[in-house]
Amino acid sequence: MNSNKSYNRKLFDKKIIIQAVIDSFKKLNPKSLVKNPVMFIVAVGALLSTIFFFKNIFMGTFSGFNLQIIIWLWFTVLFANFAEAVAEGRGKAQSENLRKTRTLTIARKLVNGKEVNVPAIELRTGDLVVCEAGNIIPSDGEVTEGAASIDESALTGESAPVIRESGGDRSVVTGGTKVISDRIVIRISADPGGTYLDKMISLVESAKRKKTPNEIALSTLIAGFNLVFLLVVLTIRVFIEYNQTGSVNVSEIVSVPVLVALLVCLIPTTIGGLLSAIGISGMDRLLGHNVIAMSGRAVEAAGDIDVLLLDKTGTITLGNRMASVFIPVSDVSVEYLADAAQLSSLSDETPEGRSIVVLAKEKFGLRGRDISKLDAHFIPFTAQTRMSGVDINHPSSGKAKRIIRKGSADAIKNYVESNGGVFNSGVQQIVNDFSKAGSTPLVVAENFKVLGVIELKDVVKGGIKERFAQLRKMGIKTIMITGDNSLTATAIAAEAGVDDFIAEAKPEDKLKRIREEQTGGRMIGMIGDGTNDAPALAQADVGIAMNSGTQAAREAGNMIDLDSNPTKLIEVVEIGKQLLMTRGALTTFSIANDVAKYFAIIPAISTFLYATHLTDGPLSALNIMKLATPQSAILSAVIFNALIIVLLIPLALKGVKYRPKGAAAILRRNIWVYGVGGLIVPFIGIKLIDLLITSIGLI
Repeated sequence: MNSNKSYNRKLFDKKIIIQAVIDSFKKLNPKSLVKNPVMFIVAVGALLSTIFFFKNIFMGTFSGFNLQIIIWLWFTVLFANFAEAVAEGRGKAQSENLRKTRTLTIARKLVNGKEVNVPAIELRTGDLVVCEAGNIIPSDGEVTEGAASIDESALTGESAPVIRESGGDRSVVTGGTKVISDRIVIRISADPGGTYLDKMISLVESAKRKKTPNEIALSTLIAGFNLVFLLVVLTIRVFIEYNQTGSVNVSEIVSVPVLVALLVCLIPTTIGGLLSAIGISGMDRLLGHNVIAMSGRAVEAAGDIDVLLLDKTGTITLGNRMASVFIPVSDVSVEYLADAAQLSSLSDETPEGRSIVVLAKEKFGLRGRDISKLDAHFIPFTAQTRMSGVDINHPSSGKAKRIIRKGSADAIKNYVESNGGVFNSGVQQIVNDFSKAGSTPLVVAENFKVLGVIELKDVVKGGIKERFAQLRKMGIKTIMITGDNSLTATAIAAEAGVDDFIAEAKPEDKLKRIREEQTGGRMIGMIGDGTNDAPALAQADVGIAMNSGTQAAREAGNMIDLDSNPTKLIEVVEIGKQLLMTRGALTTFSIANDVAKYFAIIPAISTFLYATHLTDGPLSALNIMKLATPQSAILSAVIFNALIIVLLIPLALKGVKYRPKGAAAILRRNIWVYGVGGLIVPFIGIKLIDLLITSIGLI
């Protein structure tokens, strides 16, 4: 899993812990407790025990043993509240940190050519600000002067700095990032409330945590266990009264605190106390990868995805058509064609024009030119001419030495033939081949002679083929959706490594395919960024909208990728699977450690009838842990039951380590690690607590 995070926090932050302790008491409100049936029962039992304890004091009876049980019952509730509060606090800390970055930044605003320090939140669209090495960029904007190295790791998680410069497609900067070298002037492009940071804060705070279907099902199962064990506990007093011997005082044997302690140790309080924290931390881990999950249901569904549909443009490919190859005519060298193409593109700030310059440099070592020495006159592209170019050594009067033009095939053909040149059939064939493959051909001519053709094509994003191979290993089928013709779709699908594709797709085709897959019982994930993707994003079980996409797409999805990086899906799926694995592992552990508590508390209550020590009497064989007394056994079990919740909080927050294995292999591992471990750990823990409380005289 990608270790680069958009924000890094310690597992336990001091401020989060302090606030979580406070919130633990606030969550004692019945309206909060009733959402967790297990902890609600524990809280009701602790309250009843407290009421009966004070009633006995009022009647002249005090029991230190009962008091200790009551204290640890309340601790059990508070520890469960604490686990949930810590998980919630980690998410809240993100929005608070983002807001602090937004409000505390001071901007160096240019007013009539002079710098004036103003708070970042006072900046408006069109304002000019200066940023130098060490400065935080105060708001979103565009570099109008200079170039600088920018650290964007605070937002994107990428540690490598990026270059931002005036002009071209690398001029946009984001508020909250840091200048690490040089000086730039930025024109602000967003008013307060509309910046990238503001949108992140809004998304974090609007994301709601709701119980998922699996979580609801598990809660229902646990509630059923609670009811069964509640009936069992209520019948114990009747059983003991029937079997009492001699002058045994039943009220001391089965006091309300003891009965509640038995109930709490019987029901699965461990998973009950950690269930909410597991779900919340799943959303929090997604946030660590700059993905906002609008609900816990989406995170859980991500772990069950079978089929993934991806929009081609902007998702699998870069979206901008880039120069990929130079094809010269028969009597022209490819180096000469590349040289002419680069010269004609030096002042072309479009992504296509810049890609031609880069391709010529990478393929043939053609480095930057000194434009001033070329005495060049650049011809900009217009919709009317559909071509651009350059005249080299352009005198104030007379004919230029090199007249270079590049543009669409039709435009260059008309240009060449109208000036006495020839547009031969070989060039036309190259143009036709590129067009059939879905590429865009640009023809280059010099002095009214055609030199060759540049292929512009939508470039597949780097590393995405390897990502799709990983998804395939995880059992996820990838389907590319594109409006291109079948030839283009086939080429892109092969290069990207997807399993299937839908060519010439319309919005209704995407929706139809998703419904067909869902009818077959498969869970569908959809990634998109356009308005035409919105219906499919809404229909999919997991709809991931790119943050750079349209508002309609973002509102339709149930996840938003703030980095607009479709390869992020690997992390989304892994975190979803990790959430399911963590819940399964801790449920297994919780049920297993209940078995050990039975061997501590059941023999203890039974032995009350017949002996002073657990080593005496007819039921002493059940005391396999060799606990000292019935009281110490009960108290040890209750203490362990409370402490284990706290000890498992790090695992609930961090999640069990994800391993790309099948369900059967994961189940076997859970049984061996968390099932067997859940049996062994409580036996050791309860025994150690028993030794401790008896040695210091608590019992």
